[in-house]
Amino acid sequence: MAISKATRAILKALSFGGIDVEASRNLADLKRLDPMKIFYKTMDEKIYNGEHEIPVRLFFPDEESYQGKLEGGRKMMLFIHGGGWVTEHVDNYERVCARMASATGNVVAAVEYRLAPEHKFPVGLEDCYAVARAMFTNRFIFDVEPENITVIGDSAGGNLTAALSLMAKARGEFMPKRQILIYPAVSGDYSEDSPYPSVRENGTDYLLTRGKLQDYIDLYAANEEDKKNPYFAPILAKDLTGQPETLIITAEFDPLRDEGEEYGRRLMEAGTRAEVHRIRDALHGFFALGIKSFYVQESFEYINQFLKGA
Repeated sequence: MAISKATRAILKALSFGGIDVEASRNLADLKRLDPMKIFYKTMDEKIYNGEHEIPVRLFFPDEESYQGKLEGGRKMMLFIHGGGWVTEHVDNYERVCARMASATGNVVAAVEYRLAPEHKFPVGLEDCYAVARAMFTNRFIFDVEPENITVIGDSAGGNLTAALSLMAKARGEFMPKRQILIYPAVSGDYSEDSPYPSVRENGTDYLLTRGKLQDYIDLYAANEEDKKNPYFAPILAKDLTGQPETLIITAEFDPLRDEGEEYGRRLMEAGTRAEVHRIRDALHGFFALGIKSFYVQESFEYINQFLKGA
């Protein structure tokens, strides 16, 4: 269903530039008061990155997996949430993670990585890497075969997912077989000089504005040199060979649309099995709408097809 003129007018009125960190975090935290909250099994664990304790929340698709009866064939998704590296918490993503577990049959492990601006690049990325390393080297609560683990993230979480895979290849400690990037932020430039038309076409009237994106980038970076680092902006990586099989899902009215699709093309050019699907009429952030949303249902069709094919 196309976006109506009335809806476009409302979206435009709500689309303002600039980020106030405290106000944005308070607004994001309202998601914890979820009237549609569903019943699901969870378990809280922790992984250490040096002396820092990283909370990890597990979401189980069913009672059997919760009770640990599927050790041999257990499948897991390491989920990295979005929020511009600055806002959001696992608590705010509970509905998303629970639905993901139910829709895919995977145990979902959601990482509570440290946020900017208190913790600049690459602190949050190193937290995610530490959790992934524990999972892939059987130092997690469950011993899961590495081929049964998928790394997935949305928006800034998509950025961290892609960067994690680049880092894994460079360090050689483990290597994900599959990654799923949902409307990922893989560039580090949202100025007027951005090479991606969607930044200009969708960067003013669809909630996530170009101004907000630039503020997020500035809050995440410790300095200007960070913005040139492929772990900060994965699309800057000169060598994309040896990356995991990749599914990228983009949204039509998203300023991040073109860079995500370009990253998919570059992966394919480098010899990686990758597929890219654009969700028509969707806005950035649609994955939080719930399983009844046609956009979310379409996305899970692609996700399950990808997991089955892989």
